Amino acid sequence: MRITLKLFAIYQEVYQTDQLLLDLPDPTTAAQLLDRCIQDHPQLASWRDLTKIGVNLEMVPLDTRLEDGDEVVLIPPVSGG
Repeated sequence: MRITLKLFAIYQEVYQTDQLLLDLPDPTTAAQLLDRCIQDHPQLASWRDLTKIGVNLEMVPLDTRLEDGDEVVLIPPVSGG
């Protein structure tokens, strides 16, 4: 399956882009996607428990199963003014 992954804050800085198209095995959960990002970039590990995940404009739990065509966002805590 193919999903669009939108990145914000630290994820965007590490990947040096704001969006990725990813081909994932079916089934893949939101947690598995987050773990893949951390596997690809271990410096993101400290953000794992702080990151919220949205799928198709709704916040979802980590056990949510992703579907082909989903738009997924990784939202770490942000601060600033």
